[in-house]
Amino acid sequence: MLVYHGTTLEIQNPRIVTSEIGRDFGFAFYTTDIKEQAERWAIRRAKILSRTSGKKEQAVVNVYEWNESHTLKEKIFTGASLDWLDMVVQCRSNISYKHEYDIVMGKIANDNVGETVSYVVQGIMRKEDAVERLKFEKINNQIAFCTETALSELAFVESYIVEA
Repeated sequence: MLVYHGTTLEIQNPRIVTSEIGRDFGFAFYTTDIKEQAERWAIRRAKILSRTSGKKEQAVVNVYEWNESHTLKEKIFTGASLDWLDMVVQCRSNISYKHEYDIVMGKIANDNVGETVSYVVQGIMRKEDAVERLKFEKINNQIAFCTETALSELAFVESYIVEA
C-alpha cells in the first residue's frame, strides 16, 4: 500500500518525531493513504516555514510503500468514537503518555476537530457530546508509525514537489 507524508524536505529514511507535542496518536512518523491530503499538508507546512524563515520553502510529498507484515501491534479507529477521542485527548494533553501500539490508524483531528478535542481537554465538553459533534465533521485519515519496528515496514519510493 502506498502512503504519503507531506512536508518541505525529501525524507528517504523516516524517523519518529519527538519534538512536536499535541499529536493525535503521540510521537510518531505520520502518513496518510490520501495523496491529496499529503499535498495539502506539504503546502501548509511550506507556507508556515516560509513565513517563519522569510524565504520560500518548497512543498514536498514523500511516497512510501508500506509492506504490512500484520505482525505488529496495530490500533485501527474507523471513525470518531469514545476510544479514538480518549487516545487523542491523552496524547494531546499528556506529553509523557505512551500507548502500546506500533501503528495507529484513524481519523485526524483537523482544526475544527481540534477545537472540539480542546473543549474536552479543558473540561468544557463531555466526551460523549464531542463524539456526537464530530460525527458531522469531514475527518481525514492518518497512519502513525510509532516504533522503529513499524518504520522498518516503510520503503521510500519517491518524492515530488507540489506547487502551492
